[in-house]
Amino acid sequence: MRLLLRLLLVAALLLGLRLAWILETQAPLRSPDAPALSLVVPPGASAESIGRQLRELGLVRHPLVFRGLVLLRGQGGVLKAGEYQLDGPLSLDQIADLIARGEVVRHDVTFPEGKVLEEMADIADARGIPAGEFLAAARDPSLIRDLDPLASDLEGYLFPDTYDIPGGTNRGAVLVQSMVRRFREVVEPMKADLAAQGLSLREVVTLASVVEKETGRPEERPRIAAVFRNRLDKKMPLQTDPTVIYALRKAGRWDGNIRKKDLGLDSPYNTYRRPGLPPGPIASPGREAILAALHPAEARDLYFVSRNDGSHQFSETLTEHERAVDRYQRSRAGRARNAPS
Repeated sequence: MRLLLRLLLVAALLLGLRLAWILETQAPLRSPDAPALSLVVPPGASAESIGRQLRELGLVRHPLVFRGLVLLRGQGGVLKAGEYQLDGPLSLDQIADLIARGEVVRHDVTFPEGKVLEEMADIADARGIPAGEFLAAARDPSLIRDLDPLASDLEGYLFPDTYDIPGGTNRGAVLVQSMVRRFREVVEPMKADLAAQGLSLREVVTLASVVEKETGRPEERPRIAAVFRNRLDKKMPLQTDPTVIYALRKAGRWDGNIRKKDLGLDSPYNTYRRPGLPPGPIASPGREAILAALHPAEARDLYFVSRNDGSHQFSETLTEHERAVDRYQRSRAGRARNAPS
């Protein structure tokens, strides 16, 4: 009889422990309307240290429970570092799965096409990477020296895309390295075309940066590129406003407006005064702009003018261009220039 009672007591104890374990690991401790919590798991963190964090967040009653859970499930060696957002009434079971799968919160930053280094630095700064740190890395041309020996900085070579924000120290430098690496990935398939056309990468990226600044319409890029390639072939000045804007930026004089006197600015980037391409890229072009510069449309256009709706009217002759300017610009601006735009 006593043996039976002992067996019953042991069974009851085991059942109680089992129920307690289920309660601890599968029943959420927080209400459904509780705010989301952030859990940061450092690299190399032990299950017990993660358990201590979970206890501080009110997600487990004892850190050893979490340690025991991941050991029983064979997850002790697969818990992944990173930041986790714990939203809603998650059980300890669900939290362990989340960390084992590495479903970390992504912090990213997006750089649109056509931005200059200073604008990119401001974007990085808004996402927590100091602008000065970003610019210091972006002004070091060593990352691109093998592709462009003439580069004095990384203008044009920081590829516009979305990037994970790096952790740790020197985040600006790490981000810049990722952007240059992405640029290399994009242009690598184009190297054969560059060699076949006898163009340097610097020339193509410079032209692509001008194309990128001239139009936001993807379908227009090859035709814009054709205008500039045609003008270069005929030894005509490019006469494009974005290069003047870039020259004004470098001179510290850009205030958002181009004035008539600005067209006479003595700068190698002022394509109203200097023939040929500007000496280097004036922004970071995207893939489509680079492809347009490399493969312009088959067109004989030498001019284009804005239609004031984001699109452009293209012309082969100055007479046609003047008529287009009369229609779209002269009545508004009171003057016209014999320029592509």
